[in-house]
Formats: sequence, structure tokens, C-alpha cells
Amino acid sequence: MKRLALGMLLLGFFFSTQIAQADWSPVKRLTWTSGPSYMPAIAIDSNSHIHVVWEDSTPFNYEIYYKQSTDGGATWSGAQRLTWTSGSSFSPALAIDTDNNPHVVWYDETPGNFEIYYKKSTDGGTTWSTIKRLTWTSDTSYYPVIATDSSNVIHVVWEEGAPSSGYEINYKRSTDGGATWGETQRLTWTSGTSAYPAIALDSSDTVHVVWQEHLSFSSEIYYKKSTDGGTTWSAAKRLTWTTGQVYAYDPAIAIDSGNIIHVVWSHDKPGNREIYYKKSADGGTTWGATQRLTWTSGESWHPAIAADSGNTIHVVWQDNTPGNDDIYYKRSTDGGATWSAAQRLTSNSGDSLIPAIAAGSGNTIHIVWYDDTSGSFEIYYIKGT
Repeated sequence: MKRLALGMLLLGFFFSTQIAQADWSPVKRLTWTSGPSYMPAIAIDSNSHIHVVWEDSTPFNYEIYYKQSTDGGATWSGAQRLTWTSGSSFSPALAIDTDNNPHVVWYDETPGNFEIYYKKSTDGGTTWSTIKRLTWTSDTSYYPVIATDSSNVIHVVWEEGAPSSGYEINYKRSTDGGATWGETQRLTWTSGTSAYPAIALDSSDTVHVVWQEHLSFSSEIYYKKSTDGGTTWSAAKRLTWTTGQVYAYDPAIAIDSGNIIHVVWSHDKPGNREIYYKKSADGGTTWGATQRLTWTSGESWHPAIAADSGNTIHVVWQDNTPGNDDIYYKRSTDGGATWSAAQRLTSNSGDSLIPAIAAGSGNTIHIVWYDDTSGSFEIYYIKGT
């Protein structure tokens, strides 16, 4: 599973301009459980309510949990358990539709192999539908991600396959709010492994997907899109080219109100992992030059990205340069041309891992991650403006 690291030490070596840095609320702990809590996801609805899901092993196997804040992160509801299975449920992803209803996907091992599951709430997270299984295969289905469009069509992508044959990126959609689902579409056909997809939609409901592609001695970032709501898809476009045995990991994608596509990933071509960025201003047809966002002695990886309503681009990641993993942040106020200095958001004795980010109203951003300072991994939250 994707549970690993991050960092930074010498801010003077970061490429940055004198962009004003964000102001941050105190860190808030969201969970207190006897088992570890991992892999949070976060989304904001049009009422500025904050929705968070994660996996927790307190019942002895992993289950999916949910909570929300209706006052901008000041106070939070109690945790709701969304799954009760004989196996474990992992890696939830979250999207909010135009009616402010949350939709959640995850993968679960109960059938004997990992499959993708889904549920939703039609009252803003108070009550939840029954669980719906989305895949039935003899292969393994991992790491789903989800997005909804302006007509509340639900789009889900995931990786599926077997270690012996490799993994491919698959897609399916629901046009009736999750009641029924279309056939699975395979988006990649490669000799390697296609993994860790990310998804975003633009204002025209074009669906944009990025993923990492493992080749013979490297991995690269690829991209494709659908301009007809997921019916047909463009050819895959390669976004990175590396030489030698080096790897591009963990892509994340965001689209601003001008439909500019912003992608970040981590790459170990300097000898350690650093965060990189590129964008497309023409709907994914052409792409700008790659920009390196971090210069550290440790490992910077697991980036997440969001664009706010003012088109400021926000990036968070984890870095282990301080000796343990902490969360870092930087932003661009000019569409990715220049970037602020990195800000360190956590300074704990434990490890702070795999942040997720969502943009709220104005220039407000919300970040969650998991941290084991308390002795067990718990979910934490911070808000920035």
C-alpha cells in the first residue's frame, strides 16, 4: 500500500519567488481510535461543509469511516462507520456532486480478491446508501478515484490486473446518481504496469486522467482525456521522459476555472525523490516545460494539488529531510509560472504521511493527513488562507 514518506530542510535551496505565504490554523486531530487510521481523502461542498473519509483498523480489520465539519473546520461530527465487512476495506476516495451529496469509493478484499465498492449519501452525509459492488473480476482492483460532473454523472477510475500480467487503468461511470453503472472500459494496454490514477473534470465536463506507467527500467507519467463524458477517450500522452533506471511516481491533477490543467508528481531522477510540475493551457493537447518544485536532501513525495476559485494553485507533499516525515506546502498565484517558498506544516516527533488537499471558498484550503506521534496513526487536519 502507498504508505510512506516526505521532507525538507534548507529553504534557501528551494526555487521560489517572494509570493506571500499562507496563514494556517492550529492543527486539529480528527480521530482517537485503538487501531491506526490511514489514507484520508477530503472534499468541500458548495456550502463550505468539509467532508473527510479514511480507513481505520479499530474493528480488527480495516473499515471506511466518515466525518464532516459544517463550520469551516472548527468543530467536527462524530465518526460514522461506512463499511462492515469480513475482509478489509482500503483507500477511500471522495467526491461531492452539485446537490452537495458525497460519493465514496474504495477497494475491499472480502470476495477473496480486491474489488471496487461504492456508496453515497443523499442528505449531505447524515445517512448513507447500501454498499454497491462495482467490479467482479478474477484480478485485483486497486486504488479507485472518483469525480462528478455538472450533470452529476459519476466517474470512477482504478487500476486492475495481476502481478504476473501487470496492471491497467480501468474506468466506469453512472449517469443516474450511482443507482446503475455502465460497463467497465479499459483505458490502457501496455506491456508494463499502469498504476495510481488521478482524475479531474473541467468546466466543460471533459474527464482528465493521469497515471504512472512502469516501463522496463523506469516509470513515466501519462495522460488521457474524454470529451464526451467517458464514452470515448483520446490516445495516451506521455508527460515525462527520463533516462536510466529512474521513476516518476504518484501523479496528482487539478484544473482551474480557466480549464488549465495542472499536474504534479514525484521523481527520483536527481538521486532522491523531488516534486515536479507541469501544465497544459489547451485542454491537454500540448504541455509546458517540467518545473522542479523541491530541492531537498531527503525524499519529497506523495504530492497533492488543488486550484482555488481565484486560480491559485496549492501543492502539498511529504518530506523526510528533517529525519522523520513532515508535511510541506507551496503555492503559485500566477498559474504555475512562479512558486512561493515551501512552508513546513508539521513538526512532530512521529511521521506525517500522504496529505490530501481540497480548495474551499475564496482562497481557503483544507488539508488532511495521518500521523503516528500519539503512538498510533491518527487523522489530522489544518486550514490555510
